[in-house]
Amino acid sequence: MQNFQIRYRNTQGTLMRILNAASRRGLEITSVRAEAAENGYQVTLALEVNPKQVGQLFREWYSIADVTVVRAGSAPTAEWAVPHPPEGVGIESRTVVRA
Repeated sequence: MQNFQIRYRNTQGTLMRILNAASRRGLEITSVRAEAAENGYQVTLALEVNPKQVGQLFREWYSIADVTVVRAGSAPTAEWAVPHPPEGVGIESRTVVRA
């Protein structure tokens, strides 16, 4: 399991192109965490990949014009071990009322 941290400028479709690079290779995306970062946004992906796939993903992510930094690491950190859903967020059924 490897973590990839990708920083990018939030233009239309950038996050989808990042995620599509992994899904097109048939890789299971174990977790995705997108958040605001210093000068843009950051997405952290946890993927099960081999060294060849790492190289392919780096090349493809860097070919996206709005991607600024790509980093790879090991397994997810303890900060990911939060309850799902996060505390204080209730999951309940809601009905849509149309006027």
